Amino acid sequence: MIFDKIKSHAKINLALNVTGKKSSLHKIESIVAFIDLHDVIYIKRIKSRTHHISFGGKFSKNIGKNNTVSKLFKILDKKKLLKNKKFQIKIIKEIPIKAGLGGGSMNAANILRYFIKKKIIFSKKKKIEKIVSLIGSDVILGLEQKSCVITSKNKIKRYKNVKKFYTLIVKPDFGCSTKEIYSQVKRFNKPILNSPSRSMFGQNFLIKMSNSLEPIALLRYPKLKTLKLFLDRFSDSIVVRMTGSGSALVAYFQSKKGCDNAKKLFSKKYKKYWCIVSKTI
Repeated sequence: MIFDKIKSHAKINLALNVTGKKSSLHKIESIVAFIDLHDVIYIKRIKSRTHHISFGGKFSKNIGKNNTVSKLFKILDKKKLLKNKKFQIKIIKEIPIKAGLGGGSMNAANILRYFIKKKIIFSKKKKIEKIVSLIGSDVILGLEQKSCVITSKNKIKRYKNVKKFYTLIVKPDFGCSTKEIYSQVKRFNKPILNSPSRSMFGQNFLIKMSNSLEPIALLRYPKLKTLKLFLDRFSDSIVVRMTGSGSALVAYFQSKKGCDNAKKLFSKKYKKYWCIVSKTI
């Protein structure tokens, strides 16, 4: 049997507010888009007693055995949703880890979506939502790779054909721990996204927004603050904002030319740091 090939796109938080805390988890609201940067997943059914999961590519190092994909398969096997079928999974990692780009979560989401689409798994929507919640809070976003607004009431409103941006995404030589960054949240934002609309993806609205985790990360990692100051110098960028809990920073542009020029200047200054030009999809 030949492998099926799946694209697993990175997600970015165009804006993010922490609005409260419920038990051990923080409540957030966010404006989310997907970009054309993606991992590639190869999947096929095999005759084996166990699943075979492997990672390759430039960002495959330091991915432990207890990852989002292995968690997904443990849950599916425990609930007997795969009916003893076993699969080989090869994931080529193009999305850096600990960057706030949701690479691992989107891998798990896209594999689950594949199983649903191929009718390997038959399950109701609520049961699927329960499964993804056991893996990670943002996994549910990848079940439909559409731009969306997440409200503080944990509702997701998805949109097609929203405003597109060119993005320069940069990551320093370290990652941010999501748990550590959230543990430093001392103040909560007042919810402002509970009446989501397509206009929230517009330039004028996004400029007024922020990522409330960003000041925490910049204080914790002075290198990140230096990078942001450098990116802020590009006069044709719309805004520069950290995605998720970091450590990736995203500079937004209307034109590819401006974005490409910014990449050249950044790469010349920070030769050892990863950066890529991408576009929202």
